Amino acid sequence: MNAQNKDNMVKLIFLSALLLSVQIFSQTTGSRTVTLTLPVVTLMDIEPAGTIAFNYTAPTEAGNAITVPASNTTKWINYTSAITASGIARRITASINQIIPGTDIRIQAAAASGSGGGTLGIPSAQVILTTAAQTIISGIGGAFTGNGANNGHQLTITLSNNTYANIAARTNTPIVITYTITE
Repeated sequence: MNAQNKDNMVKLIFLSALLLSVQIFSQTTGSRTVTLTLPVVTLMDIEPAGTIAFNYTAPTEAGNAITVPASNTTKWINYTSAITASGIARRITASINQIIPGTDIRIQAAAASGSGGGTLGIPSAQVILTTAAQTIISGIGGAFTGNGANNGHQLTITLSNNTYANIAARTNTPIVITYTITE
């Protein structure tokens, strides 16, 4: 074998080793640990802020009944929920601080609408509010409703007479509706 053939052979071996080492290094993988923290979140509010005024209207003709105020649909329930790993769904309840004799206060939550996402709650049938908490929305999972009016569950709050004989005159009687989100 002459010197030029030896040089060509060495170059060929060198190039083969170089290509082999490039292929070996191009297949290398690695791993890193990433930590993740997602807190349990349970937030709820009623939008927009402010009170609702229900005013009965006195009849203008003897023998006619007092006119019940129109239903109020200006309030919305907004919530954000990140449930625990156990996956127990949340619910929203409502109650009032006092019963007004002769009068029922009813509430109905509509299906969620607006800019939210996730497992939004399912409204129950209309309920007559009492001092005991009653479920008005159930099945809330990991979800958010969007914030403000026109997001979440629109509430329809209605007054009705249950026993006309028990109705008594009142002026600016505050009735507090308490909403609670819970598992």
